[in-house]
Amino acid sequence: MTLDPDVAAIVKQRMRDRNVGFKQALNDMLRESSAPPREPFRTKSRRMGPPRINLDKALQIAGELEDEEIIRKMRMGK
Repeated sequence: MTLDPDVAAIVKQRMRDRNVGFKQALNDMLRESSAPPREPFRTKSRRMGPPRINLDKALQIAGELEDEEIIRKMRMGK
């Protein structure tokens, strides 16, 4: 087996850190990389209440705000 230099450096570091041989370090790394995640990531949701603006026109509002910012920058010479 031939390892890329960066991978070989990682294995050597693992050998030094854990005071194990090449075979043990490589096997441990392979086992760790193939192990399933311990706990899946979950995003917590929160109630935000009713919308304060009509969301049907959200893109129109965003466009108008962007236009205003472009005009402001043009007037400042940017």
